Parts: sequence; structure tokens; C-alpha cells
Amino acid sequence: MPKRTTTDETPLTPEQRLAPENLDLLRACIVTIPDVETVRECAAYENAHQNREPVLRQLAQQAAELRSE
Repeated sequence: MPKRTTTDETPLTPEQRLAPENLDLLRACIVTIPDVETVRECAAYENAHQNREPVLRQLAQQAAELRSE
């Protein structure tokens, strides 16, 4: 059986983070973003692809929380 890697070893791409249609799962993917740079990448991806306002608001909130830490 192949060895599985953790998300620490292979971080999720913006596409992987923003793919879930389930709002709770999507929210979980956003709140686990570890840094502002990743939030920016996810926001750029979202703007270019689906441009969902609720998702962009959650990304902005996550960026604000990361900046305040």
C-alpha cells in the first residue's frame, strides 16, 4: 500500500480548497488557510473562476484574522 502524505507535506492548491460545493466543508477549507499569501492565491483563483461573493467574504475574513495574529 502506498504511503500517504499529510497536508503539511503537500499543501492544498486554491483549486482544491475552493472545490467543495458543501458550504460547511468549504468554510473548513478556508479557516485552515495558514497564511495571508495563500488567502490571496485563493481569492485570485475564486475571482477568476466562480466569483462567489460569500466565498470571497470568507476569504477576506480569514485574511483579517491572520493579520491580527
